[in-house]
Amino acid sequence: MTAFQIPGLSSAMLDNLKTLGFEAPTPIQEVTVPAVLEGRDVIAMARTGSGKTAAFGIGMVERLDVKRFSVQGLVLCPTRELADQVASALRELARARHNIKILTLCGGTPLGPQIGSLSHGAHIVVGTPGRIQDHLDKGTLSLDRVQMLVLDEADRMLDMGFQEAVESIVSRCPEHRQTLLFSATWPDQIRKLSGRYQRDPVSLTVSDDKETAPDIRQRFYELAPGQELDALTGLLSEQQPSGCLVFCATRQDCDTVAASLSERGFSASPLHGDMDQKERDLVLIRFASQSCTVLVATDVAARGLDIDDLPLVVNLEPARSSETHTHRIGRTGRAGREGLAVTFFTPAHGHKITRLEQATGETIEPLPVDDLLNVPLAPPRSRYVTLCIAGGKKDKVRPGDILGALTGEAGLPGKVVGKIHIQPFQSFVAVEAAMASKALRRLEEGRVKGRKFRVKVV
Repeated sequence: MTAFQIPGLSSAMLDNLKTLGFEAPTPIQEVTVPAVLEGRDVIAMARTGSGKTAAFGIGMVERLDVKRFSVQGLVLCPTRELADQVASALRELARARHNIKILTLCGGTPLGPQIGSLSHGAHIVVGTPGRIQDHLDKGTLSLDRVQMLVLDEADRMLDMGFQEAVESIVSRCPEHRQTLLFSATWPDQIRKLSGRYQRDPVSLTVSDDKETAPDIRQRFYELAPGQELDALTGLLSEQQPSGCLVFCATRQDCDTVAASLSERGFSASPLHGDMDQKERDLVLIRFASQSCTVLVATDVAARGLDIDDLPLVVNLEPARSSETHTHRIGRTGRAGREGLAVTFFTPAHGHKITRLEQATGETIEPLPVDDLLNVPLAPPRSRYVTLCIAGGKKDKVRPGDILGALTGEAGLPGKVVGKIHIQPFQSFVAVEAAMASKALRRLEEGRVKGRKFRVKVV
């Protein structure tokens, strides 16, 4: 029997949780799972990494009527990346029961195949507000039988201008339903949203106790305007991180900083809402595979990132609020690892630092920025190179097929192969940089799953 003891869970779910490596429930799961099983509404403030997807997903799967092939659960997410992550987690939880169908409906992909999938029915739909609204307007999606509605990262959905779409979608759901609202911050808009759509919700704030708090060291540097990039390159040269997430205020800043870092020899890419979905997907795959060292992103674009080992987070300028600051730095120091969070600020940002001190009750003493400005330029090398194979799920390609091709016919040791991502029409595999040329040549000459596929370096 697994140690994941919450009353009311089926033995099949407990066995599945044990198989998935769940040991004990996190604080948000302890409160949310029983509330979901009882049919209660929930509003929870929780950072990324608190286990909130399982908190609502376990109960959602348990409460489904599998024989009734209609949409019973709807999860709204602000970005496609987060929707994909949530859907993947729900599919793992759904192994506890047979024949549960979960669909992801997001922008950036054609409507046609989604309409075809919807015509065959689904139990759970995970998607972005804009694309869900598209399907509702076209009559290709019905929410008449939704029993549970989840608004995930609700604050970001509102920040991104989705409020009207969210309200329209909620109005299409049955009045008597269960509504779960998760948010990293609790601005007035969120409280109003809860008051409008929830009934006597269980309210929960996940505090950073020993079980959930990441092990994060923080540094603050006060600098003169225009010194940010030099300070950043000095920091990266000093720390030599395997991965670093740099937060910028605007999309234009992301492009400028990433381009400047690249000119200085760093492996850096921007991530923001002006990029098309293919570009975003490639950037995220390279970053997750450690073939791109520095990701320069806006707050919104960084939501939904599923990166376990991120040693360094940098605020190129202070976050707009203490809650956003906490959410940003919570990206590092996860999974029991130590992380470093660095914040740069100019005298013009002094009021934000004061506000952060008031919120945390701690005095911030900046370090001398000359320590960074004098570090010799030494861009960290990416450990991996990412290869793209022109075959994916539609070709029945699985991770084991790619691993087998590399370690079998290609003769590479398994330890040099990193993350493998399988998409519908292509696959990506990370290979240690020293072995990348050999892996590319062997894959070009050999076969994957008995077939020849085109292969290229991303």
